Amino acid sequence: MKLSNSVKSVSFLKNNTAEILKNIGKSGQPLIITQNGEATAVLQDIKSYEELVDSLALLKILALGQKDIEEGRIKSAKGAFGDIKKKLKDNND
Repeated sequence: MKLSNSVKSVSFLKNNTAEILKNIGKSGQPLIITQNGEATAVLQDIKSYEELVDSLALLKILALGQKDIEEGRIKSAKGAFGDIKKKLKDNND
């Protein structure tokens, strides 16, 4: 992604909203919005946003799993399935 092509002012956004949204939808590239010369927001298409959110959720799950491993909160697969089978049996009795 070439950042210099992805920076526009809020005034440009106001005057070209429909065209900008069309281009973002086609390219999938985010647009950095500036106000008074400072970067203040990022505009991106919904598909890219959803992919980003999904990726962040997966990374969080992986980080939590790693923390569990580091803190010794682990169980063998055999032990885990044994616990599940016991719980199912207890619920059926």
